[in-house]
Amino acid sequence: MENKELIHAALQASGAVKKGFALKLGIIGGAIFVVLLMLMGMMAPGGGASTAGCTDTGAGTDDASPVSSSSGQSTGSVRKEQVANAKIIDGVAAQLGLPGRATLIALMAAMQESGIRNLHYGDRDSVGLFQQRPSADWGTRAQILEPKFAAESFFKGRGTNEGLIHIKNWQTRPPGDVAADIEKPDERYRGLYAGHEPEIRGIAKEAGINLDRKGTATGTTGTTGKTDGGATQASTRGQCDAQDTKGTGGGKFSDGKQTWTLNNPRSVAEAIAWAKSHAGSNSTGSWYARCLAFTAIVYGWSFSGVNYAIDHYNVVPKDMRHDGDRHPPPGALMYWDTGHRAGHIAVYLGGGKIASNDILRSGYIDVVDADLIETKWGAKYVGWTPPHFPKAG
Repeated sequence: MENKELIHAALQASGAVKKGFALKLGIIGGAIFVVLLMLMGMMAPGGGASTAGCTDTGAGTDDASPVSSSSGQSTGSVRKEQVANAKIIDGVAAQLGLPGRATLIALMAAMQESGIRNLHYGDRDSVGLFQQRPSADWGTRAQILEPKFAAESFFKGRGTNEGLIHIKNWQTRPPGDVAADIEKPDERYRGLYAGHEPEIRGIAKEAGINLDRKGTATGTTGTTGKTDGGATQASTRGQCDAQDTKGTGGGKFSDGKQTWTLNNPRSVAEAIAWAKSHAGSNSTGSWYARCLAFTAIVYGWSFSGVNYAIDHYNVVPKDMRHDGDRHPPPGALMYWDTGHRAGHIAVYLGGGKIASNDILRSGYIDVVDADLIETKWGAKYVGWTPPHFPKAG
């Protein structure tokens, strides 16, 4: 539309044609101003309600509105925070023996979920870099807000949640698809993760991250582990730690007859049934160095609230501890000193059997004779307690 036509249309809309001359002059001036604004709008790039230049990502995409899918680049303090967090995420990946592609996937997920910022808010109870939820078994709020803890959870999984290393063929699939498989957004938003790859590569370059670093699909086990109640501990295997070292053991275990009344989400019978149904061929491979998490989850808790297995023995009141007693009642928690910081814990199923992670297969739960912890790992049996979780949630 020509400028004159725009002015005439504006005049007609204002009714200036029918009014006095003095009034016309005032209205004409106002109309010209309006037209100038319209012309400026036509010349402005982008424009409209899409706000294509906005890159402030939202707090997660799990049933929430999607974040901006634009490729605008953050600047200033936000960019510094993104680079700093990217280095932390990559450091965890490298420590776990994962390749640079794992870092790429994690950063794409974090960009979509939080803008690679350690947010203290989100959809429902989601927080942190990956918008993980305490109520969904990703750890406590404080734990999730620890970047190393959150990154390790993303890579290795936590509680009942699978991590990157559990995604089949993750190394060869499109990185955005893998990120979405872990984050599990609403189907409408799955495609948004892939759009962040160009910017992530720029951030990685700025942070000095080698996205072509070599590694394995599951990382190098034994270099670092997950904890149920704290951040990554590079010097241990996690909340429980042991290695094959032949030992003599202290003999077989038999059932005691003690009973108790505790406020666990699951009863003893329900907990034993749950443990058995999630062992052997039904076990997932997500339990590496996570004996304390498993025992808490067996009894229906999301987490134990304690960093290490052996520490849980001392968290339980003294009058509930049965030092060295080899007659635990079914459902009891059994403890071993493995010679490492974390120790080991398992649920006693009765009949001399326990449900334990890592004893036959790394990362898996199996039902075995309780004395195998001593004879295979060379661990020292400490004792047993009722299934009391004073810090669980």
